[in-house]
Amino acid sequence: LDVGILGVPFDSGTSNRPGARFGPRRIRAESPLLNRCNASTGFEPFKHFQVADLGDIPVNIYDIPQAVRGIKKFISEVLSEGCTPLVMGGDHTITYPILQAMKEKYGPVGLIHLDAHLDFLDTLMGYKINHATPFMRAFEEGLLDVQRVVQIGMRSTCYSPEDYQKPVEKGFRVVLAEECWHISLKPLVEDIKKQMGDGHVYISIDIDALDPSFAPGTGTPEIAGLTTIQILEIIRGLKGSKIIGADLVEVSPPYDPVGNTALTAANLLFELLCSLPLKDQNSFRSFN
Repeated sequence: LDVGILGVPFDSGTSNRPGARFGPRRIRAESPLLNRCNASTGFEPFKHFQVADLGDIPVNIYDIPQAVRGIKKFISEVLSEGCTPLVMGGDHTITYPILQAMKEKYGPVGLIHLDAHLDFLDTLMGYKINHATPFMRAFEEGLLDVQRVVQIGMRSTCYSPEDYQKPVEKGFRVVLAEECWHISLKPLVEDIKKQMGDGHVYISIDIDALDPSFAPGTGTPEIAGLTTIQILEIIRGLKGSKIIGADLVEVSPPYDPVGNTALTAANLLFELLCSLPLKDQNSFRSFN
């Protein structure tokens, strides 16, 4: 396989409204509404990639450290087969073990993180591993190339002004949601793509990066977020980068009664699939 679609039905790291463990199931249920060709770009991913749904990673919802170990092990096995993972969460805790597996294969990676929250706390309620801490853990363990980390869409209330200063002090680039209001993000993405250079890039999308008018079905909605158009500009603009995997997390079906949030997630995953680099004997090349 070139690409494996994976679910991680885990939300034990959630601090507010649970339910993201059901995200993969609902995203799959909405995915038949998509077709095989990207009408905007003309790209037909299934003509260029062997793609399969690999099912859900078995996780222990009662033991977060054990779940983290299991996720890392499974992703490492997928990567060892030369397969690029596109992962459906689950809460944002899952990105931490995925990045652990990525480092083992690629070394520290660049990161593009779309979210309403920084997820850069040291602890939450006294615990170090949860959906508010994955990128602090990733930073501490050297999983990230800090000069190639960009966080976009941040706007949540916080515990202190230092919360927003900490990632910047570590070398991350933080783009607040208000910097994105009323504009096209194409110029921003062109600049970010230059920042990523020819290094490996991982993409992590929390569905709450979107304004809740677009994606209400999530555990921690925040007003005044990105639009679906802006996220498409980001994903499509990154085509040609060395994307080595991606996740889309925090879809919570109990708060998504008509399925629009899950449908949006399915569309974004399809767009991520369309933006992956083509593989030619394990080397990367751009699609013209």
